[in-house]
Amino acid sequence: MRTEIIAVGTELLLGQIANTNAQWISQRMAELGLPVYSHAVVGDNLDRVAGSFREAARRSDIVIVTGGLGPTEDDLTRDAGSMILGKTVHEHAPSMERIEAYYKRNNKKMSLNNRKQSHVFEGAHVLDNMEGMAPGQIIQQGEVTWVFLPGVPREMKALMESGVIPYLQQSFSIQSEIVSEMLHFIGIGESDLETELQTLISGQTNPTLAPLASEGEVGLRLTATGETTEEAKAKIAEMKTTVLGKVGDFYYGSDDQTIEGTVQQLLSRHGYRLGAAESFTGGKFMERIISLPGASAVCQGGLTTYTAEMKEQVLDIPKYLIREYGTISHECAEMMALNTQSLLDVDVAVSFTGVAGPDSSEGKEPGTVFIGLQIKDKSPEVHRFQFPGGRDQVRERAVKKGFELLFHRLKN
Repeated sequence: MRTEIIAVGTELLLGQIANTNAQWISQRMAELGLPVYSHAVVGDNLDRVAGSFREAARRSDIVIVTGGLGPTEDDLTRDAGSMILGKTVHEHAPSMERIEAYYKRNNKKMSLNNRKQSHVFEGAHVLDNMEGMAPGQIIQQGEVTWVFLPGVPREMKALMESGVIPYLQQSFSIQSEIVSEMLHFIGIGESDLETELQTLISGQTNPTLAPLASEGEVGLRLTATGETTEEAKAKIAEMKTTVLGKVGDFYYGSDDQTIEGTVQQLLSRHGYRLGAAESFTGGKFMERIISLPGASAVCQGGLTTYTAEMKEQVLDIPKYLIREYGTISHECAEMMALNTQSLLDVDVAVSFTGVAGPDSSEGKEPGTVFIGLQIKDKSPEVHRFQFPGGRDQVRERAVKKGFELLFHRLKN
């Protein structure tokens, strides 16, 4: 079964309000085992609304329309529906009584155009709107089930729960359940991940796999259907095992898990305490991990030393080192990590120094970043990067890379 959602309203296209209705409906339909294949938003223009309905009728089994059922001239859903479905509209007496009662109860005079809100299609299964005025409607037209709902989220949700979902469950004898899990990977690009999983992706049926890139990491959404939730979850678990057998070295967690949360868990597992020395990142690294519940068990503290003078006075970076190599250097990042471990009495120290931009500094281009790591009594290591983007992007990418480096070092 192919489901499509059409939202009617120019205000959506102008960005004045967000189309949260489509997101909510999609989630509920997925839970029913009726996946949504398409979202559309169309403005208040009769030809365009009718055209979107015409296209939907060609490709979908269930079409859910929200909005355009109000009293004004630009509420065109009924007009477009009449054109495409070949249905006349008439006044729905119970809805009209409810509208009139509302105005009487609130001591208001009802304008004549409000009668339009009670109009329904000929032969429609009418859903009483107890939260508003315009009723919902369901129409079976050939092989397509049409659902028309008000655009007000409160009204739409009430009608979906009380009328639309029970109708669909009864009409389609829904037996399948849909389950998804988002796997998170770091240290591998989207193209490399897809290459490693190409055989699985090209042969996917149930579950399906969808790579999704985000800042500094890659997600892989696994989606499975089954007659029961347990069956769908079992399919997800089997595919997840196969996926991790290929790219498990880069996997740090699923769904709501964050990279900083995983690093926190690894520090706790080892019994390590963490400290940081930050220059151009300005404390962003420690802020990310300190914001987690239970951070005090693994975080000792952080030192923000922005200028050369502060690096000398707070971190004890020798003047000769800064004079010879500069603050934006392999040598300075290494000494920052080493001295932070000693000054804060921690097992793990990470340091950040670099040029966020927009101008060059010490002969280094914007985006030049050095990240130092010192773990227990191991030899210190320093990694150099050249990040693209503006000042804020460089800082955020450096912080994410710091967590990535710690993750790969600590998990091994």
